[in-house]
Amino acid sequence: MSVRTLNFGCRLNAYETEAMRGLADAAGHDATTLIVNTCAVTGEAEAQARQAIRRAARETPNARIIVTGCAAQIAPDAWAALPGVARVVGNADKLRPEAWAPDAPAGPVSDIMRAEAAPPLPVTEFAGRARALVQVQQGCDHRCTFCVIPYGRGPSRSVPLGVVVEQVRALVAQGYREVVLTGVDIASYGPDLPGQPRLGQMVRRLLALVPELPRLRLSSLDPAGMDDDLWRLLAEEPRLMPHLHLSLQHGADLMLKRMKRRHSRAQALALAARARALRPDIALGADLIAGFPTEEEAHFAEMLALVAEAGLSFLHVFPFSARPGTPAARMPQLPVALRRERAARLRQAGAAARQALFASRLGRVESVLLEQGGRGHTEQFAPVRVAGHAPAPGSLRPMRVLAADDQGLIAEAA
Repeated sequence: MSVRTLNFGCRLNAYETEAMRGLADAAGHDATTLIVNTCAVTGEAEAQARQAIRRAARETPNARIIVTGCAAQIAPDAWAALPGVARVVGNADKLRPEAWAPDAPAGPVSDIMRAEAAPPLPVTEFAGRARALVQVQQGCDHRCTFCVIPYGRGPSRSVPLGVVVEQVRALVAQGYREVVLTGVDIASYGPDLPGQPRLGQMVRRLLALVPELPRLRLSSLDPAGMDDDLWRLLAEEPRLMPHLHLSLQHGADLMLKRMKRRHSRAQALALAARARALRPDIALGADLIAGFPTEEEAHFAEMLALVAEAGLSFLHVFPFSARPGTPAARMPQLPVALRRERAARLRQAGAAARQALFASRLGRVESVLLEQGGRGHTEQFAPVRVAGHAPAPGSLRPMRVLAADDQGLIAEAA
């Protein structure tokens, strides 16, 4: 039986979890091995991983728990001390086959800041998923004041185009109809590669070299990193999905400055307007932080207004979580209750915007990628439930939207 895994955090973690499952299986591990891939974005994510490890150690005393991921990279000794943990594997080593040898030493976690090339590792199976993930970049060179991830992931490193193309071709051959390009900061793709290609150039060449790929989607993008090639593709390439998820974080200039973000409120609005002018059917999403240190009600109101002004339909909302060692952790903190209350208000605004998007699709015929259980997603990443007989998972089908509720669209075969 295959090793067991628990994944916390981003799409990149999900990709790496599948890669580690394959490496551990190939090295001879079985179901007594549990790989826990941790996240350090918030204190809550770390707490969930710790609880899961303690539960696994209690319920399956014979389990061999191996912990990795950003939280484990940043504080390896703390994770190694948890009950049942046999080893901690650092982020720089977890995609290397030798790290999963049964006799691999439980040595110190290597220095992630000295990591070089992102180790290319093909993954051609994603259990229970209709879309596949491909890592194109790793690490981050920016230093947002709230973020600890650069210390868990190291400097930005890019995967060469040839490796990306090879993996996408293999995934298409396996039957995947949609691929999502993922990384820590994919908009920073390329400066470390020969010729210094930008993300847009890489995507353009990828689509040209793999014409059999029906749908390509991008994971979260830094607004400051959108390049001219990417804009042209958004306007001209129907296989690039009309869905952008932006790492905005806030909607007030003073907060953006204190976060050390590289864009302004006006630039975020201009980006949204440009995207909509080039691709009128586009759906936009964003990561937003509520209750950042020193945030006043007026600042929060600007962020609330941004949701409507930029037309943000899909929100990932985080109440601010102070990460040890970051500049924001030393700033004057807002009460936790206030952070949560503002996050709840922001989520309500997001839910209303999402409902408006769903309502706008009524009666339309959408191209839907079918998933398990008669569900799927449109090109704009709107969730769909199929009324009546559901086509096979993994297929792309035209579906007519019959209704919408707070869970998404309800559609039938067109």
